Amino acid sequence: MSSVVTGTDIARNTATRPAKRRAAILEAPLEIHGVAMSYVKPADLVTRMIDAGESKILMSTRDTIIRAFMGGAILALGAAFAVTVSTNTGQPLLGALLFPAGFVLLYLLGFDLLTGVFTLAPLAWLDKRPGVSGGGVLRNWGLVFLGNFLGAFTVAVLMAIVFTYGFAAEPNAIGQAIGEIGHGRTVGYAEYGASGMLTLFVRGVLCNWMVSTGVVAAMLSDSVASKVIAMWLPIMLFFYMGFEHSIVNMFLFPSGLLLGADFTLVDYLVWNEIPTVVGNLVGGLSFVGLTIYATHGRTAPKRVALVKPNGKRFAAAPTRVPAELADQL
Repeated sequence: MSSVVTGTDIARNTATRPAKRRAAILEAPLEIHGVAMSYVKPADLVTRMIDAGESKILMSTRDTIIRAFMGGAILALGAAFAVTVSTNTGQPLLGALLFPAGFVLLYLLGFDLLTGVFTLAPLAWLDKRPGVSGGGVLRNWGLVFLGNFLGAFTVAVLMAIVFTYGFAAEPNAIGQAIGEIGHGRTVGYAEYGASGMLTLFVRGVLCNWMVSTGVVAAMLSDSVASKVIAMWLPIMLFFYMGFEHSIVNMFLFPSGLLLGADFTLVDYLVWNEIPTVVGNLVGGLSFVGLTIYATHGRTAPKRVALVKPNGKRFAAAPTRVPAELADQL
């Protein structure tokens, strides 16, 4: 079994190492005796979640919007693909089985979705990370929402052109199916009044419970294959069960409006997007982020702040580090 060193030992040893060398070691996947540790224990998972939330909050406006734009666009393409498969084959289960492809791609490429930052960003604030504030969390949410919408809407316009031959013809079967989804999941809820609104909200909660479970489960391993499997299953589940995802809906409903579906912009905002966003926030943060933080955060490794020669702060590092790694710091 590897011996363990304390945060004080790390801080002392890092002082004599070049800054880039220290950063590379601390960010590298953990290896003991040359064997990569693929599984991440829940206590260490909490640290990864907080680190991810911190990095998103402190990210520049430009990078936040670019990554959110691409996240929304790729997820929208995945949704278009799933509807195409379901419509052409008549097998909704097959569409749900293949839908996670877009989600996996955007995750592996480091792009962001509002559903993910709902879950991760507040943890860095709760953990009192330096430089993180409640305003920073709200700023991140707002920028990611904007980027996701711009990306999803861009794909909606492009796909509407495809479905109608440049708006020169009636929508094809796939376009008609998207229009029917938009009508059924706005006017359909409105017909039930308060009960419909409650159902919509609960579907939003359940959706991001599953989606954020996929995001967090992917952090449990450093293996790409394991990450893909961990994400695929809960994403497939939410899509097939018809739960409400605010970013997917940023594609489906504007697409329906562009294609002439029988609902209005107000119907979309009041009877889908706004309640779905609130439900996604509650589902991801309450059932995934806060629960994992509450039960495993107490046992997460303590962290020490490492300072660069220029006086700026490195990302804090866990205090429990194997001696094999500590010798290189």
